Amino acid sequence: MASHNGPKHVAPMEVSVEAGNAGATEWLDDDGRPRRTGTVWTASAHIITAVIGSGVLSLAWAIAQLGWVAGPAAMLLFAFVTYYTATLLAECYRTGDPDTGKRNYTYMDAVRSNLGGAKVAFCGVIQYANLVGVAIGYTIASSISMQAVRRAGCFHKNGHGDPCKSSSNPYMILFGIVQILFSQIPDFDQIWWLSIVAAVMSFTYSSIGLALGIAQTISNGGFKGSLTGISIGADVSSTQKIWHSLQAFGDIAFAYSFSNILIEIQDTIKAPPPSEAKVMQKATRLSVATTTVFYMLCGCMGYAAFGDAAPDNLLTGFGFYEPFWLLDIANIAIVVHLVGAYQVFCQPIFAFVERRAAAAWPDSAFISRELLVGPFALSLFRLTWRSAFVCVTTVVAMLLPFFGNVVGFLGAVSFWPLTVYFPVEMYIKQRRVPRGSTKWICLQTLSISCLIVSIAAAAGSIADVIDALKVYRPFSS
Repeated sequence: MASHNGPKHVAPMEVSVEAGNAGATEWLDDDGRPRRTGTVWTASAHIITAVIGSGVLSLAWAIAQLGWVAGPAAMLLFAFVTYYTATLLAECYRTGDPDTGKRNYTYMDAVRSNLGGAKVAFCGVIQYANLVGVAIGYTIASSISMQAVRRAGCFHKNGHGDPCKSSSNPYMILFGIVQILFSQIPDFDQIWWLSIVAAVMSFTYSSIGLALGIAQTISNGGFKGSLTGISIGADVSSTQKIWHSLQAFGDIAFAYSFSNILIEIQDTIKAPPPSEAKVMQKATRLSVATTTVFYMLCGCMGYAAFGDAAPDNLLTGFGFYEPFWLLDIANIAIVVHLVGAYQVFCQPIFAFVERRAAAAWPDSAFISRELLVGPFALSLFRLTWRSAFVCVTTVVAMLLPFFGNVVGFLGAVSFWPLTVYFPVEMYIKQRRVPRGSTKWICLQTLSISCLIVSIAAAAGSIADVIDALKVYRPFSS
């Protein structure tokens, strides 16, 4: 990694020192890095592209579990908590003075400089585990979408009575092969057009889902669904209803999870005045509001269209059969988006392991020798380690192909520590909130109630996976 990044950041400094040239320093920020140029709008765009992902597809299912009252209320609640803790986190970008304090470049840096000690290790474990989980979830989601393209064609040809069964495993393997190739491109997540493509793709499939939901609702001649969600009856026992409702919280939390990239986004904002924290808070307000409106529309229209039968993935659960080409466009957009998103989420894991390896065995040719082949930078170590990582996530995905449950579990587990606990603790430390004061008590109450929600939602997902495993044979999906 270092060989690519090293010279890039140092170059402007060298010029200014050698030439004694004051003009050049104007192009640098206070930490000697190239001048940042981000604004409220670019930061909002980054957040929106990061947040609106495959999480949006399970929202109709989540609202169906909770009903017309609790569903939208839960979404507003998560939106508020996410927004509020994001404003706390924005204050922790600089340690000390909000305008001139030392910058933290990543979430981990912020935890390290504000809290230190064992909490840094805890944060690292949760973050990396979350990223590995996301990689598995994305492998499942993209294979389901590829499978849906094939099934849509088959339904169109043979009629809806045909079961059109096909295994998702070949698609997972295909996805894995593509990821092994892409993972050899260094700094893949820094490619400038990547986030534009991701944004276009996620808006494409979300809007198609929304449009189809509206069309279906109109053709039903009214809204389906009930105030309290799925009714307990022949298909759903009362315990299942409880587990599903809890899992729905996890799904919603997953749809809003972006706090672990917030600091990186804030690191693109131009220097004060106004302070980065103020700009970031504005951007968070804008992007959480936009996302919530969009989520409400997608989730509620999906529920209105299908009522209790809302599938756990709106575009692949075959609530809609026609127009089949539109479904194909949406599903292809999901796959393209997830191929890029997988890399963006895995790069930090790759970098972390490679840094540790390089530090442990600095003289090993296996680790340090690089061959540049076109866009690929190949080193034996990178080739073996990254390929092994992709293979492991692919195999796990084949063992557990339950999109909804994996998403719910991930959302639940990472929601409390990353979105609530660390931002609250860091803010208390940074602002020196006195122990036992009203503000301190309110913040801790918020943290504890979110912990309870997290545990309950995780339990719901696990119970559901156990239920599904009773009838499921591995590798047979």
